[in-house]
Amino acid sequence: MPNTPHTEKHFTSTETVRDVVIGMSDGLTVPFALAAGLTGAVAATHVVVTAGFAEIAAGSIAMGLGGYLAAKTDLQHYNSERQREIDETIHLPHVEIDEVEDIFRGYGLSEEQIKPISNSLSKNQEKWVDFMMRFELGLEAPDPKRALKSALTIALSYIVGGLIPLAPYIFLKNILISLYVSVAVTLAALFVFGFIKGKFTGINPLRGGMQTITIGGLAAAVAFLIARLIS
Repeated sequence: MPNTPHTEKHFTSTETVRDVVIGMSDGLTVPFALAAGLTGAVAATHVVVTAGFAEIAAGSIAMGLGGYLAAKTDLQHYNSERQREIDETIHLPHVEIDEVEDIFRGYGLSEEQIKPISNSLSKNQEKWVDFMMRFELGLEAPDPKRALKSALTIALSYIVGGLIPLAPYIFLKNILISLYVSVAVTLAALFVFGFIKGKFTGINPLRGGMQTITIGGLAAAVAFLIARLIS
């Protein structure tokens, strides 16, 4: 019988998916709530469109900047911790070797098995530090270019998400009809987005779709009712 090679398929772009989720979910929800709220207070679609574009511009910049700073902070934290581990392997090598051996003990290895591994690892400082970063501190080396990628991904996702609830107000003249179409289109987009997000994150896709619909729908309903009460 021929041997079929075993191929493991793992999804590894979790950071990109996280950025898309952050940008898209806020982009769908916040402009949707703003448009619905303004519909309850004003009677002109051009006011909603103008405010919507302003919010999308401001929101995408703010969200993108937040993603950039978060990624930069992760990189700075990693570099700081790595330098600390390098210093400790130089000035406190015996302590670091003990920590390596403690890690292997946690995996059930015997002392006879651990000693050759720790001795071999301690002779290569770069690999030693890599090991300590991953298995002692639980830190993986961030992509140095991630900050810019994260900022652009979040910002563009926010813009795409924000244009969906705003589109009916751009193309339709009647503000109430625009609201109804916006509600229908946005809820459908929220469901599709939540469904796809569920596929990537491993949760039940239908559950993911219903969760995003519930959150987005509640946000828009509250904004609409508050605007109605104030006006």
